[in-house]
Amino acid sequence: MIILYILGALIVAASVYVAVAYNLLVAAKNTVNAAWSDVEVQVKRRYDLVPNLVSAVKAYAEHESSVIENAVKARTAAMSAQGGADERYSAEKNLSTALKSLIAVSEKYPELKASENFLKLQFELTDIEDRIKASRRFYNTNVMDFNTRMEQFPCNIIAKHFSFKQADFFELPHKEAAAANKPAEVKF
Repeated sequence: MIILYILGALIVAASVYVAVAYNLLVAAKNTVNAAWSDVEVQVKRRYDLVPNLVSAVKAYAEHESSVIENAVKARTAAMSAQGGADERYSAEKNLSTALKSLIAVSEKYPELKASENFLKLQFELTDIEDRIKASRRFYNTNVMDFNTRMEQFPCNIIAKHFSFKQADFFELPHKEAAAANKPAEVKF
């Protein structure tokens, strides 16, 4: 009879552990999804700001149509990027580059640089870029926590049994990571 009680207690303990581990994995997965959603919200804010920046620059810098067109194209490409984190990162990087070029155009036009509207838009863009960086860091931290939990024993058995998939980090594609780690060339 004692053996049955011990066996029953072990089954109950194992069932409780499986339920707790499953719930922890679900909570971690939902945290990753919420963090990704925050990245998308911040990116959307940037997408919404781009037309205002383009309009402000266009009013002063009609000669810079290629820079303006590149910013619009990059925004469209970034908004339509549907792939994984690598594709999204690449599209966002292109948009950031186009926006930097757009801001650089303002250096040629003192009256644009002095425009209160343009200065406000420039400040908003800087703020949004900082928020995007923070959102990406938060997302990657949660991905790391989720993936680590999935790989640890015995959660890895439960994760595999319930078909949990590891989340992708929002990171540099391999080519860009290699270029970023390459020492800068200094020429005189």
